[in-house]
Amino acid sequence: MAKSPDKNTILAIRFSAMGDVAMTIPVMKQLLDAHPELVIVFVTNKSWGALCEGIPRLVFFPADLKGAHKGLKGLYRLFRAIRKAHPGISAVADLHHVLRSRIVRTFYKLSGIRVSAIDKGRAGKKALTRKENKAFKPLKTTIDRYRDVFAGLGYTFDPALPGTLPQQPVAGKKQIGIAPFATYLEKTYPLEKMQQVIGQILREEDVEILLFGGGKEEVTKLETLAAGDTRLTVVAGKYSLNEELRIISGLSLMVSMDSANMHLASLFGVPVVSVWGATHPYAGFMGFGQKEENAVQIDLYCRPCSVFGNKPCFRGDHACMQQLAPELIVEKVRKTLAERALR
Repeated sequence: MAKSPDKNTILAIRFSAMGDVAMTIPVMKQLLDAHPELVIVFVTNKSWGALCEGIPRLVFFPADLKGAHKGLKGLYRLFRAIRKAHPGISAVADLHHVLRSRIVRTFYKLSGIRVSAIDKGRAGKKALTRKENKAFKPLKTTIDRYRDVFAGLGYTFDPALPGTLPQQPVAGKKQIGIAPFATYLEKTYPLEKMQQVIGQILREEDVEILLFGGGKEEVTKLETLAAGDTRLTVVAGKYSLNEELRIISGLSLMVSMDSANMHLASLFGVPVVSVWGATHPYAGFMGFGQKEENAVQIDLYCRPCSVFGNKPCFRGDHACMQQLAPELIVEKVRKTLAERALR
């Protein structure tokens, strides 16, 4: 592993799910483009190295949080490994602000290294998602919160700088990605309704639809959905993350829940029609560069009821998804494809 220079090297920390980690990438690319003297060593889950590829001076450092770097002793082992590989780290940007990242940054702080950590705005998010008397207003985006962390270390940049990676469209093909799943039920559009969306798109548009997902159960459902239709291709479970990112980079459009694929598509500036249920763009998790007008959602007194979608529906009927008509998603898809055709 190549060592970073002995100055102007920031350690950035984000231990999290892939979508959350993906949100950090465009911000770090903007920062590196604005400061050509800078190097960022990015420590994150060992499986997410592909997210860092193609960005000069962004150095991936793998963390094995369930193995060698588990627990306090493991985190100290991680700190020592980073310090050995990159002895010139001059500042630490904690983009996560959880116990594990606080422990690692504290090791550096005790070594005299300056530290800046994200303000998650928990009070505002709590007010936005409470059952009664919601403070229903847009909060600072997570993207801007990441920028604030680097500003706290003295590194500012124009937020209008491009932060995306090059798209790689497939010649002669118009491909739409559809990622119908999310970690939590409250963020997932019913599959039978998404099947109606797919049917309408295929009737109206000359496109190939690629289906994205995660675990074995999701792959099985997608294969059942795609059976017998050559215009539907299951991508889920068949490719490495590097290969899947290359495929995403060639899409004309992604349809996604409030989940990882929204952020993976955003890495390449692929427009996303995002579907929102229990969560809401106001909490600040819209994909980098995505238009809020492309967020499909319905107004209900109970929305949003959760920041992350991890709380059961207190109504018990999942109205935010069940009452969302497939036609609303199809209309956004149609409009976005028409706009791209005019470019």
